[in-house]
Amino acid sequence: MQREGEVRIPSGCAISGIVNRKGKVFSGVDIVDSIAVMHERSNGLGGGFAAYGIYPEYKDDYALHIFYENQSAREQVEQHINHNLEVRLAGKMPTRKNKGISNQPIIWRYFVNPLPRKFEDFEGDADEFIAQLVMTINNFFEGAFVASSGKNMGAFKAVGYPEDVGDFYRLEEYKGYLWTAHGRFPTNTPGWWGGAHPFTLLDWSVVHNGEVSSYDTNRRFLEMYGYRCSLQTDTEVITYLFDLLIRKHELSLEDCVSVLAAPFWEDLQDQSQARNARIKALRMVYSSALLNGPFSIIVATKNGMVALNDRIKLRSLVAAERGDCLYIASEESAIRAVQKNPDRIWAPRGGEPVVGLLEGKEEIYDRSDNRLHKLEFSA
Repeated sequence: MQREGEVRIPSGCAISGIVNRKGKVFSGVDIVDSIAVMHERSNGLGGGFAAYGIYPEYKDDYALHIFYENQSAREQVEQHINHNLEVRLAGKMPTRKNKGISNQPIIWRYFVNPLPRKFEDFEGDADEFIAQLVMTINNFFEGAFVASSGKNMGAFKAVGYPEDVGDFYRLEEYKGYLWTAHGRFPTNTPGWWGGAHPFTLLDWSVVHNGEVSSYDTNRRFLEMYGYRCSLQTDTEVITYLFDLLIRKHELSLEDCVSVLAAPFWEDLQDQSQARNARIKALRMVYSSALLNGPFSIIVATKNGMVALNDRIKLRSLVAAERGDCLYIASEESAIRAVQKNPDRIWAPRGGEPVVGLLEGKEEIYDRSDNRLHKLEFSA
C-alpha cells in the first residue's frame, strides 16, 4: 500500500485566506485553524502564511524576511544590505521548537529603506529599488533567500505541515487584517524552505494550488522585463505577472484578470462591444502572460486580496462572507472551521475573480453584473 507522501496527487495543495475589510486586526489563530482542516491535501513538504498589518510600528519600512543556509551567507548578504539600505532594526526571527519542523535555516528579519545616497541616481522608485535588491540576493548570493520584502507584512514558511509552521513561527502572537495560508503537495519541484508558499515580491503574495503548464512561456515573457525566475516553482511567475501588469504597466485588476485567465472567445458575446475590443487587444499584447493549466490562487496586497480559478475550474475554490470578513479556501470545511454561520457561501465560476478590498477600496467588484469596475488595486 502506498503511504502519504509516496504517491503523486496532482490535485493536492490547500489554500486559505481571510480579510477584514475594515482593516481590523486579528491573530493568526484563525488562519492556522482553517488550513489545518485540510491536512490531507499536504504531505509535510511545505507550508506557509502571509500576514498584513503585523508591523504597525514599522509600517513605513520594508520588512525583509531572509533565510540563510550558514553564517557566511548571512555575513555576505548583510554586507550588501548595509551598502544599499538604511537598517532601522535587524534581528533573528522569533520561533519555537516544533517536532514537525527540521533542517531549520538561519532566519532573520530586517526593517529597511533605500539609502538616500544609493537612491539618488537610481532610475525608478523605492519599490523598484527593493525589488531589484531582492532578485539580486536570490540569484547571486548562494545560501540566501528573501522570503518576503513588503511593508507592514511578512511571509512565514517552511518545510512542514502548515499547522506546524504556524506553531513554529508563533503566529498566535501576531495580529493582522489579512492572512493567507498554504499547505503544499509538491508535484514537479522538491520541497524546500524557499519553495514553500506564499511566494512574494514587495507586498504581493501568492498561494497556489495547481500546475502552470505555460511556465516556460510565462518565464521568458517576464525575463524580457528584467525578472529572474529561478526559484524552482511555477508559482513564482504568477507573483511576478501581477507585479508586472499592475505595478509596472498600471493595468487595472479587471484587465490583469482578463490577461491571466482570459475568457474564451465564444464568451466575449456576454461583454459590451468596448469591453470585447479591449479584451482582444489585451490578448494580443499579453498573449505570453496567459496562464494555462489547472490552478486556484489567492493573491494579496496591502489593499486586500483576490482569488481566481483557471477558466474551466479544474481546482476547487469556495468563498464566504460574514459581516466585514471575506473567507476563501480550497474546501468549505476550512471556512466553517473558523466561521460556522457565514452570511453567504458560494463556489465561484472558472475565471471569475472573488475580490475583497479594504474599506475605501471597495466596489471594485460589482456582483450585480459580475464585472470589475474600478482601477485601484495596488495604488
